[in-house]
Amino acid sequence: MSEIDLKALAKSFGETPVLTDVELTVPAGSFTAVLGASGSGKTTLLRLIAGFEQLDRGTISIGGAVIDDGRRSLRPQHRGVGYVPQDGALFPHLTVSGNIGFGLARRERTSVCELLDLVGLVGLERRYPHELSGGQQQRVALARALAIGPRVVLLDEPFSSLDASLRAELGREVAHILAATATTTVLVTHDQDEALALSDQVAVLREGRVLVSSDPRSLYRDPPDLEAARSIGEANILAGVIHDQVATCALGTVPLRPNGGAPAQGPAQLLLRPEQIALYPQPNGTAVQASVIELRYHGHEAIAQLRLDHSAHETVLARVPGELVLTPEQEVWVAASGPAHAWRLP
Repeated sequence: MSEIDLKALAKSFGETPVLTDVELTVPAGSFTAVLGASGSGKTTLLRLIAGFEQLDRGTISIGGAVIDDGRRSLRPQHRGVGYVPQDGALFPHLTVSGNIGFGLARRERTSVCELLDLVGLVGLERRYPHELSGGQQQRVALARALAIGPRVVLLDEPFSSLDASLRAELGREVAHILAATATTTVLVTHDQDEALALSDQVAVLREGRVLVSSDPRSLYRDPPDLEAARSIGEANILAGVIHDQVATCALGTVPLRPNGGAPAQGPAQLLLRPEQIALYPQPNGTAVQASVIELRYHGHEAIAQLRLDHSAHETVLARVPGELVLTPEQEVWVAASGPAHAWRLP
């Protein structure tokens, strides 16, 4: 097992900066997801760790040894890094066994049988890539990455081309395989659900900088700031006024979670997650009236977008059971459930 340590990483292509002062530690044997939109620098970050690109400045260390400091860079084949690209990049003229064992010395090829068993491909060793499903092709790519006995495995959105159900299933399987081999893993993805479900740590990358890194539960429940809150999951951001540890907003009076960004008194921005918005079909206590804008159906649950009728500009999202039927302009009543996070107005 080997820890990855990134210090003050910077990388530009020509005059365009891609990564700026990136700081991130990936604990040995852990699974870290780097979450960011297209163009945020995710793939460049992986390519720097793998050695396919060289730093402008900063340091990359694996297992305590510096492998790139912007002046000297260890060659990719000497880094002990396995890389799984987005499309698998299998050799079409080689069988499953040939792909997994490609580049290995003859005496090392006995490990291919063990890897076939590990990734669930026993019986398919003589097939060619075009004879495999997308999920099977990605298992071959993973086995090939593991064949070199890497200290670190890097996953570059390897499930993005798969359908939703297979993507979730294969993601869990890959995470279990890597956990069983105690391999330090970095996955880059733009899928929030994937990052939260698979990782021990999520690092949010935006415009070439790591905004925050933390375990998924803490990042979702206790984000350090509004930018991080918006990056993980759906978020309702409401204007409010704090007085004596409670806040008054368009949803009425709500209690506050303790956090360092909240003012003792005065104007603030409040965060409430959609599951904290309770929805009622008729007046209920202090619930405020709202009307349905749209309902986004996700099967077992749905997300209702609601306009607060006494506020021309404020809307909220509520997470509701999937069997609940709501129509546009339908009147409902909503209330906040549980404490809100609060931050000073910028």
